[in-house]
Amino acid sequence: MKVLQLHVDFVEYEPIQVESSVYEDVEKKVYRVDDALLLLISIEKDDSEELASEVVNDSLDFMSRMKINKLVVYPYAHLSTDLAPPYKALNILKKIREEASSRKIDIHCAPFGWNKRLVISIKGHPLAEQLKSYSSLPESGGETLSKALLMEEKLKSYWFILTPDGQMIPVEEFDFRNHDNLEYLVRYETAKSRAVLEQPPHVQLMRKLEIADYESGSDPGNMRWPAKGRLIKSLIEQYVTSKVIEYGAVEVETPIMYDMHHPSLEKYLHRFPARQYVIKTEDKEYFLRFAACFGQFLMASDMVLSYRHLPFWLYELTRYSFRREKSGELAGLRRLRAFTMPDVHAFVKDIEQAKAEMKKRLKLSLEVLEGAGLKKDDLEMAIRFTREFYQENKEFIYELVKAFGKPALAEMWDERFFYFILKWEFNFIDGQKKAAALSTDQIDVENARQYGITYVDEDGVRKYPIILHCSPSGAIERVIYALLEKAYMIMEKGGKPMLPVWLSPTQVRLIPVAERHIEDCMNLLEKIEKEQIRVDIDDREETVDKKIKDAESEWIPYIVVFGDREKERGELSVRIRETGKIEYMKLERLIEEIKKHNQGKPFKPLSLPKLLSRRPSFK
Repeated sequence: MKVLQLHVDFVEYEPIQVESSVYEDVEKKVYRVDDALLLLISIEKDDSEELASEVVNDSLDFMSRMKINKLVVYPYAHLSTDLAPPYKALNILKKIREEASSRKIDIHCAPFGWNKRLVISIKGHPLAEQLKSYSSLPESGGETLSKALLMEEKLKSYWFILTPDGQMIPVEEFDFRNHDNLEYLVRYETAKSRAVLEQPPHVQLMRKLEIADYESGSDPGNMRWPAKGRLIKSLIEQYVTSKVIEYGAVEVETPIMYDMHHPSLEKYLHRFPARQYVIKTEDKEYFLRFAACFGQFLMASDMVLSYRHLPFWLYELTRYSFRREKSGELAGLRRLRAFTMPDVHAFVKDIEQAKAEMKKRLKLSLEVLEGAGLKKDDLEMAIRFTREFYQENKEFIYELVKAFGKPALAEMWDERFFYFILKWEFNFIDGQKKAAALSTDQIDVENARQYGITYVDEDGVRKYPIILHCSPSGAIERVIYALLEKAYMIMEKGGKPMLPVWLSPTQVRLIPVAERHIEDCMNLLEKIEKEQIRVDIDDREETVDKKIKDAESEWIPYIVVFGDREKERGELSVRIRETGKIEYMKLERLIEEIKKHNQGKPFKPLSLPKLLSRRPSFK
């Protein structure tokens, strides 16, 4: 069952003519209800009457919070292509009406089986529009479903905005002026829908720039990465790893598949909201990991740890982690089924050490994302916790928000179902106003005991540590998605899109004016390459204008046109993408400028021919 839940100033509907063999008798007139909760409902084939109470309970909860006393139920076939037969749909709608009436709700029902004129005015607060999905059967597609995945859709959430000055404001009361992206995050999270209705803007860009593309020969959500994309991805992987090792983590490597019925792993599968790829052999079932937790925790359970070692950090860059996301949720690089996840776990003594460590990791995550090209202005924070943890640790939670420096979305649960009691994440809001989580950290109070991970405390007693789960960047593919979406939004505002210089596959493009200048360009290339700068030469039989245009379309940060005048002057004519200016400069100055952008970042050469005439297209 699909339900579009709308908090409306008013709704008007007027039956026009019967459109189904199953319909209700009704007087043809205009019906109007003011200040109500409107449910546009599509009944699907597998729905049962038992869903009626769930729909009514959700509605009652929302109506109580919003102080609404009227409910309007409106049959609406346009939310699904898998509709139930009319007689079944009508029976379930009647059950919803009966359930609502028994709960003393002032309910109004639009007639089933009619074409109707519909006029609605939706209120402006972030919770006014929510798409909900109800199911009698788990949507598994045949795979084993995590209980946490099923619970995630049923957990009752309370939504607030936390401010750096220590306020906790219900989302419907917060003033979102000057906080547009935070409002988009609220709408996206409260809707709990990840369905993709149109292609995100970055998909066209990732193809145009030869960064990534779909692979028809693989399962959807498994991408292919041509040379330029592989370079960008590899550089970010190296950068994140270097930052994590600098932080103090110990890098390890673990298997990508695990026994589904391993005593420690089986329970964890049902505590993490993810769908699995399952591999069956003659006598066993294995699943492909969806995070590095499994291998790292099994490794940690065999380690001999003392309180002197804590906090202790294990790190792995998983290439790849696997999640069987719904096909309708896959969207370019935003949501994949195979992705690269930097995963650093900290083992700590107690909550106080956990809180101190989490502050360091939040700072680390901000530094990692900023180094990758995403500043704090590009991010919105969400923080999730149990009511008990909030009541006992308010000051700490507000310290995290204060460290971020902007209001954050908070989700509170009455009780803990997942293995964590607190989780924060940084989200990027893209060109479609959808959110994607990047960095994250969690306080896990369950898995040390589950995996038998212990340390010896000062008193000689063996105890279970608390575990922190952090990805300082989120999936590497998502970082690239965010950079491309950010570039798209700059382009939409009339600016020049570009990647950070240190990530640009070609940092300098040399364009010889004539064939006689190719040798001079080759000499320049050798000098530039010695400084660990990626440079190539457009030696194709094209006009200079065409070569410049092509270099611009590739987002080359520095384009050098070299001809007789440049050779005589001993200076280079450099088009600088970031400023849009053409400057004459010595080679040494150009090298110095690019090295400033590369400082503190890893370097790799581009594995493509240096001469464009010898370079194939991956498009």
